[in-house]
Amino acid sequence: MSYTALYRKFRPDNFKDVKGQEHIVTTLQNQIAADRIGHAYLFCGTRGTGKTTIAKLFAKTVNCEHPVDGNPCGECASCKAIAAGASMNVIEIDAASNNGVDNIREIIDEVSYSPAEGKYKVYIIDEVHMLSIGAFNALLKTLEEPPSYCIFILATTEVHKIPITILSRCQRYDFKRITIDTIANRLQELITAEEVEVEEKALRYIAKTADGSMRDAISLLDQCIAFHFGQKLTYDMVLDVLGAVDTAVFSRLLREILDRNVLGCISLLEEIVMQGRELTQFVSDFTWYLRNLLLVKTTDDIEDVIDVSTDNKNRLKEEAQMTDADTIIRYIRIFSELSGTIRYSGQKRILIEIALIKLCKPQMEQTQDALKDRIKALEEKIEQGIPMVAVQGNVQAVPTPKVELPKAIPEEISEIVRNWPAIVNTAANMMKAQLKQAKVSLSADGKLLLGVPDGIESDYFKMEGRKEEVETLISNYMQKQVEVTIQSYDPERNFDEQYVDLSKLIQTEIEEE
Repeated sequence: MSYTALYRKFRPDNFKDVKGQEHIVTTLQNQIAADRIGHAYLFCGTRGTGKTTIAKLFAKTVNCEHPVDGNPCGECASCKAIAAGASMNVIEIDAASNNGVDNIREIIDEVSYSPAEGKYKVYIIDEVHMLSIGAFNALLKTLEEPPSYCIFILATTEVHKIPITILSRCQRYDFKRITIDTIANRLQELITAEEVEVEEKALRYIAKTADGSMRDAISLLDQCIAFHFGQKLTYDMVLDVLGAVDTAVFSRLLREILDRNVLGCISLLEEIVMQGRELTQFVSDFTWYLRNLLLVKTTDDIEDVIDVSTDNKNRLKEEAQMTDADTIIRYIRIFSELSGTIRYSGQKRILIEIALIKLCKPQMEQTQDALKDRIKALEEKIEQGIPMVAVQGNVQAVPTPKVELPKAIPEEISEIVRNWPAIVNTAANMMKAQLKQAKVSLSADGKLLLGVPDGIESDYFKMEGRKEEVETLISNYMQKQVEVTIQSYDPERNFDEQYVDLSKLIQTEIEEE
């Protein structure tokens, strides 16, 4: 006999085996017991939460010849036929591939015929949101007033796509995501029945990865057992099969980020890539790690909020003291945005590297939380008493040189400074954008000095002919020959610390006059 996947083999055959949807099971069983069965139901919720399973159980129970406590007996001819998929009373339709008007008209024609055996004809339409507008319109009248022996069960993962006219004709049941504890307990039952040894930590990781879907969890367990068949399934084995990363790696990465060590972050990412880890899963798991860190930072009693081991919890508490909530929220925002774009990207590694650099370098962003992070970094430097610069990977103290004011500013330089915005506006677009970043000062030999930030701006002015273009631009405006010296400066330090900003000095003189 061919192998049957675990999620099919252990599909519940009575309501008491359905896990995590007790509110729906109880309501349906009460309706059956009281003979208050509706004619149209809408089951909505995320994948793998039991919509189709409960629909089949409901169809089996209403047609069962000898129901027991609201459950199908499983022994009568009707139960056996439905279980084998051979019953003419239960019709399953996949709306994803049968979504046209003609498909619905076939159903309408069949509805007029009463069941040859059993009490009810049950139509289960899966992924009903895929029906066309014409198909929905064709279904409306029959759905509103079907024959007494017909029951429609519509299942969907995207209820917002269903017309309101359909919703108003159905009893709606919302299926909840299943909790990690419930999934882990169900997986424990399965491995006991299958006589497979699995670590509890491994089961809980599978349950967490399933994201509330019982079917996904059982499928992942099936995959892991097959990969390490005949062996005890450990936590590390599960991580290998699913391409996931141990939480200890997330701790190392977070500490590198908090130290603003870009090279350390990139090196750690290189290790993860070389281990063959799935990068999309890595982004999702690290975001979850940051979420746990934020909860530890902002909540006193976290025992029932986060599901981690004692060692990991102690590590999170230690890391929570190393940063503040605003910084963690910024990290979560960046990685949440990344998780939305990385899934379909062909350059996953590069996107992650950019995100890590953003975390380490808040000055790259102009958002409010990035500004707070920059202020925090500046406060840390001020607390140390001297500005710090990185030299070949080592942090060294550099004394701030005292900037001396010039004894006299040449009149033509003063005139250029006063008219600097107007001069910049006469430049071409590319040149104008770069000059707007420049600061105006005076060189030691009394010439006009333009300070440009290290990086894109300084690279731009280093190109051949750029200095001459600037001199021509200024000379044309002033109607006299002007020589210019272009000097780059460290953007992480104030320009005033390195040179005299004439625009501030001369502007002050004008305001005083």
